[in-house]
Amino acid sequence: MTKRFRLLTIVLLLAVSAWFLYPTISWYFWTPQESKVLAAGSLEQIRDYSVRQAKVELGVLKDQFAKSPGTALPAGLEFLVPIVKKNYETANMSQPANWTVGDVFKAFTTEKDFLYQLEEHFRAKVSAVKDSKGKIMQLGLDLSGGMSVIIKADLDALAQKKGASLSANDKEDAVTRAIEVLKSRIDTFGVAEPIIKRESGGDRIFVELPGDVDPERVNSFLRGKGSLSLSIVDDEATAAVNKWIAENPASVDTVTNKVSVIPPEVMGAGLELKSYYKRDRFGIDQFTNRQVVKTEAKYVLDGIHIKQAVVSRDAVSNQPTVNFELDSEGASLFGTMTGANVGKTMAVVLDDKIRAGARISESIPGGQVRVSGFAAKDAQDLALTLRTGALPVNLIVQSYTNIGSSLGADAINSGINSILYGLLLVAGFMLVYYKGAGINANLALLINMFIVVSVLGVFNMTLTLTGIAGLVLTVGITVDANVIVFERIKEEYWSGKSPATSIDIGFKRAFWTIMDSHVTALIAALFLSFLSKGAVQGFAVTLAVGLVSSLFTSLFVSRLIFDFEIDVLKAKKVSIAWRKA
Repeated sequence: MTKRFRLLTIVLLLAVSAWFLYPTISWYFWTPQESKVLAAGSLEQIRDYSVRQAKVELGVLKDQFAKSPGTALPAGLEFLVPIVKKNYETANMSQPANWTVGDVFKAFTTEKDFLYQLEEHFRAKVSAVKDSKGKIMQLGLDLSGGMSVIIKADLDALAQKKGASLSANDKEDAVTRAIEVLKSRIDTFGVAEPIIKRESGGDRIFVELPGDVDPERVNSFLRGKGSLSLSIVDDEATAAVNKWIAENPASVDTVTNKVSVIPPEVMGAGLELKSYYKRDRFGIDQFTNRQVVKTEAKYVLDGIHIKQAVVSRDAVSNQPTVNFELDSEGASLFGTMTGANVGKTMAVVLDDKIRAGARISESIPGGQVRVSGFAAKDAQDLALTLRTGALPVNLIVQSYTNIGSSLGADAINSGINSILYGLLLVAGFMLVYYKGAGINANLALLINMFIVVSVLGVFNMTLTLTGIAGLVLTVGITVDANVIVFERIKEEYWSGKSPATSIDIGFKRAFWTIMDSHVTALIAALFLSFLSKGAVQGFAVTLAVGLVSSLFTSLFVSRLIFDFEIDVLKAKKVSIAWRKA
C-alpha cells in the first residue's frame, strides 16, 4: 500500500467523519433553542405554529400591499418566488424581473391558497429540524432529561376477552410479555437506551425515555396487533346510520365526533359504528366519515394472526400497499371470511379507527393479504407496528412526566471536563516522555476521538454517563497502543539501526501484540453489548467503536506520520526519547 493511497484513505475517512458529525454539531451548537422546542412539540403544536406564523406573515404582506404594492418582497420570504413563478407559468402570465408584493399577490387566486403555501413552508421548516434530530448523537436521560411514562396493564379487559378470571400466573405472564414487547418496540422506533421497570407485584410499568420525546412516539409503540382487526363493513347499516345522524345532528359530539346511543331499529345487534380517519399534511388524524362494521366472529379477523407485514408498491398505480402474511389459523379464517363476503368492503381497523378499506373481489386463501389506501409514511408506520409483535394485554398510558435536564447539564460538564483533562494530561505526558513522537501520538489520539464521536452520531446512538466513561477509556487504549509501538521503535533505534529501519521493524513487531490485545477486548465488548441492556450496553458499544478506531489510528495513521517525517521531511533521527542513540 503506497503512502499516497494511505494519505488519501485518511483524508477521505476524516471527510466522511466530518460529514457524519456535522448534524450533531449543528444541532447542539447552531440550532436555536426555539427551533429545538418546536421540533420536540406534538403534531398539533407544529400545526398551530405553522398556521399562526402563516397568518402573521400574510398580515404583514397585506399591510405592505395596502400601503405600496410596488414594495420589494421582504427578506425571509424568498421561498415564495419559486411557487409564484410556477403559478405565473400555469396562468401564462409574464414574469417581472424583480418581484414585488403586488406581483406575489397576483399569483394566488384566493387568500386560502396563499395561506396554504405559507403554512407548508413553516411546517416543512420544523419538519426539517425534526428530521435532523434523527441523525445526531442523542443524550441519555441522565444527561438531557426526558420523559417518564406510567403505563397500566388492563388485566380486566384481558380477563373479559378470555371469558374467565385470570390466575396469578396469567397476570404475571401477561405483564412480563408486555414488557418484553415494549422493549422491542422502543428499540425499533429508535428510542435508544430506555429504562423499563415494573411495579413490584403490580400491573403498572414505568418507562423512562431519554431526550425530547413526542407523545405521539409513545403512542406509536403502544399500538400493536392486538388492536388491529380486519372487519366486514355493513353497507346497508352504514347508509341507515349516516342518514339518522344527518337527521339528528345533536347526537354528534363536535369535539370527539362520537355519536350518542343509536336506536336499535337503526343499527341492530352485532354491529358497531367506527370512524374513518386519514392523516392530513401535518400527520394529524382527521375525521372523514363513519362506517358500520360487523362484530360477529365470522366477520372479523383479529390482528394477532398476522405474522409479517411489509410495504411494497402497486405495479400499476405505484401507490404504497401493506402486505400481510397470516398464520395457518388466520389464513383459514380469512379465506372463509372473504369467500362469504365477495363484493363487500373490508375495513382495516387500527386503534378503534378505520385506517383503510378495500372491496373484496374474490376469496383470498393462502394467508397473503394486501391492503392499500395509505400514504407512504402511514404504510411504513402500520407495517412497523405489526412487525413488533402482539401485545398480550392492552396498555393504558396513565401519565406523562417531563424530566428536567438541570442535573444532566452538570453531568455533561463533568463528563466533558473528564475527557478534556484526560486528553490534556495524556497529551502532556506523551510530549514530555516521547518528545517529537509524542506529537505523532497526540494527532492519532485526536483523530481517533473524532472518528469515534462521528460513528456514534451517524448511528444515532445515545450518549450516557457510562458512554462518556467508554470514551475516556478509549483515550487510554489508544495511547497504550502507541506506547507499545514507540517502545519497540526505541529498542531498535538504540541498537544502532537507522530511523527508517527502526520504525519499520518497530511497527512489525508491535503489530500482533496490539492486534491481540484489541481483538480480545473487542470480543468482550461485543458480548457485553449483545447480552446487556441500558447503561452497560451503551458503555460496551462506545468501547467497541473506540477499539476498532484505535487499531486504525495506532497502526495506520501513526505509521503514515512517521513515514512523512522520514521520506518528506528527511529526518535524520527519531525524536522519541531523551536518551541519545
